[in-house]
Amino acid sequence: MDNSISGDLSLGNLFHAAGLAPEDVQVIRHTLKPDGLRTRADAMGPGLLPYVREQGIRNSKLPLTPPRIWLNFLATTGRRARFLTAYENHGEVGAERSDIRRYFDLRPSPVFAALVDRLVIEWTNDPVNWAKTGDLATGMAVVEISDPVDVAFPGFDAILIGYDELQAVISDDRYKQWQTALRSVQGIYVIADTLTGELYVGKADGAERFFGRWSEYARNGHGGNVALRELAAADARHRQYFQFSILQVFSPSAPAAQVDAAEAHFKRVLLTRQFGMNLN
Repeated sequence: MDNSISGDLSLGNLFHAAGLAPEDVQVIRHTLKPDGLRTRADAMGPGLLPYVREQGIRNSKLPLTPPRIWLNFLATTGRRARFLTAYENHGEVGAERSDIRRYFDLRPSPVFAALVDRLVIEWTNDPVNWAKTGDLATGMAVVEISDPVDVAFPGFDAILIGYDELQAVISDDRYKQWQTALRSVQGIYVIADTLTGELYVGKADGAERFFGRWSEYARNGHGGNVALRELAAADARHRQYFQFSILQVFSPSAPAAQVDAAEAHFKRVLLTRQFGMNLN
């Protein structure tokens, strides 16, 4: 990286500030298209990881052995691209390789976490080359680092979030309204596995109610539930398919028996013991 003094901020400067060696970084610019990421919500949601980990073999822009940290951006206007998230590459999964596809063991990384949806760069003058190793990306200009924008709480009956957004809800200051609301009530939630269609019904009580219970899922992906823990043991990436929503809320003073009865009711209604992930 060029360490000469200038008034311009580059992606290489951010690498240096984050302690990243350029040779350890892969920068990827995604575009919206009908046969891939169709909407911005797709790019910001749990579908990004399975999309990125699958790479073509012919005419690939990735090196044979891609670097450890993959920084994902979404094309906006012109050559500009906004930061989505970072993944850590744990190598190719050889057992999944085919004649035309290869798959990588990618895991969420905290690199640039504070810059998600805030950092905008200008791609080099060859946007057809959608993947660049870090040494080729150091000179990309940083054109914007916007202020975090508070995310308004939509109401308990409108919550529908993937695993990546759940982690933001629990830890990101932009979600303070959500955090306050989730701490204020107890109730019943459902986790949908968007890959298999199976459901898990659970209750959120305890000192921090929904916020406390969902914090466990954000931390380990299974919340201590037997069936979800088995999924996590088989494939740590499977949590990216989980979708969280709320079925019913109760005041903090509601009797425990009332909450327990509601949980049992929704398990019966949604058949989650017979066809879902509830084992009791």
